Amino acid sequence: MTFRNIPTQALLLACLTTTLLTACTPNPKAGHPNPAPPPTSSGGTSPGSSASQQGSPASTSASPTAAPDRPSTAQGVTLAAAEQFVRYYSNLMNYAADTGDTTALLSASDPGCENCKTYADFITKSNAANGLLVGDYHEHVTDVPELTRGEPGFAGGSATLSVGAYTSKETKADSPLVSKPSKYTREFSLSTQSGNWIMYEMKQTKQ
Repeated sequence: MTFRNIPTQALLLACLTTTLLTACTPNPKAGHPNPAPPPTSSGGTSPGSSASQQGSPASTSASPTAAPDRPSTAQGVTLAAAEQFVRYYSNLMNYAADTGDTTALLSASDPGCENCKTYADFITKSNAANGLLVGDYHEHVTDVPELTRGEPGFAGGSATLSVGAYTSKETKADSPLVSKPSKYTREFSLSTQSGNWIMYEMKQTKQ
C-alpha cells in the first residue's frame, strides 16, 4: 500500500511497520492494534502458535462506554499540545480496539490519512467487543522524543510505544495470529483543524 507524502519538514525521521502498523501501513494484526492494521505483518504479531497453544494473553480491562475526551493539555497548536495530542490519539486507538467504534479516532484524523483509515477499517472488523482481539493489545506511549514544526500548520516527529501479548483474527473462522510483547517507533505528521492538532499521517516500525 502506498501513502501520501508526509511534509518533509514536519518529520524528523521516516517509515512504518507491521501488524497493526505493518510495512508502512497501520496493521493491528501484527504487534498490536496500532495505526496499522493486520496482515501485512505490522505491529508485533508473530503468527505461529495459536493462543490455545501458548495460553491466551491476559485480557485488557472492561470495554469503556465512551471515547476519551481530548484533554485540555492537548488543545491548541503549541508543540506541548502536539505531544499530548499524540498520547491522546493513542488512547483513541485503544478505545477503537476495545469497542470497534472508530468515530472519535477518525474525527481526530485528517481525511487523507491512509494509515489512520487502514487501522480504522481493520479495527471495525476485529476488536475486543466482537471477540476477535484478545489480550494485552493496548499500546502505551513511552516517550515523544522528537517534535518539530514544519510547513505552516504542520508539526511532526516520532514517539516510542509498547504493546503487550495479544491474539487477533479477521474473522471468527480464522486461526488466531499471536503477537508477542513488542516496542515500536511511530513517525507522524500533524496538521491543524479548528485550532487543534489532528493526525495527518503516521508510520510505525518495530524496534
